[in-house]
Amino acid sequence: MPIRVAAEPTFRDVLAGSDRAQVGMWVCSGSPLMAEICAGSGLDWLLIDTEHSPNGLESTLSQLQAVHGYPIVPLVRAPTGERVIVKQLLDLGAQNLLIPMIDTAEQARDMVAAVRYPPHGVRGVGSALARASRWNRIDDYLVRANETIALFVQIETTDAVANVSEIAAVDGIDGLFIGPSDLAASMGLLGQQDHPDVVASALRCIRAVTALGKPVGVNAFAPATAERYLAAGASFVLVGADVAILARASEKLAATFIRPDTESADEAGQRPSY
Repeated sequence: MPIRVAAEPTFRDVLAGSDRAQVGMWVCSGSPLMAEICAGSGLDWLLIDTEHSPNGLESTLSQLQAVHGYPIVPLVRAPTGERVIVKQLLDLGAQNLLIPMIDTAEQARDMVAAVRYPPHGVRGVGSALARASRWNRIDDYLVRANETIALFVQIETTDAVANVSEIAAVDGIDGLFIGPSDLAASMGLLGQQDHPDVVASALRCIRAVTALGKPVGVNAFAPATAERYLAAGASFVLVGADVAILARASEKLAATFIRPDTESADEAGQRPSY
């Protein structure tokens, strides 16, 4: 007798049922071990990134398996809003998707169609072959698939900011996520995601989306900026990344224990090279 299983709650469900903002971090290393370590951190959610990270289908699957069972919600960012890629990520069991670079309501509607089976969308049917349905061990998966998937889209350009209310109003879009880095670049402020004009645009988006009753998130590694967005009504935030934490912590170790300005030439020669 096969074991019957149930789909996990979506990020949409978690956001709706929480009385506080959800705090998360990026997982960009491509490592299931790193993903599992982060999953036990006590944070609320993880963003498994396939846009700017060395992640393919196999490593994404491994990370979803690694974090399964931990009290944390994984959200997978697709590399692009291509229907085939969306189908593959859904089939390997990504229940929560973030699609980058959505500038218009039309693009948002296309992504809604990509995550839904006909007649309501264009997702290809392969549930018997897919982890999404646990190989047909989730009862009535084809009928209930929409309940098991949450779709978020990313606001990253000045065009997207101008269209944010129309994008948020699209039926089937469960929430929006603001990317200040690309937004800054589109505003001619490359590398200045904390610039007052960028912050003002992000705050405008937060107000517009919350006015429509939908959750809105934002990326904010600087604590003061994150607190400002949370105070403005952001429903979920990213406040760090595995690779960034490792980079800064290893630099701190080097700064603490290596003092090239005080060591002698003999001491430098005796220090082992690893």
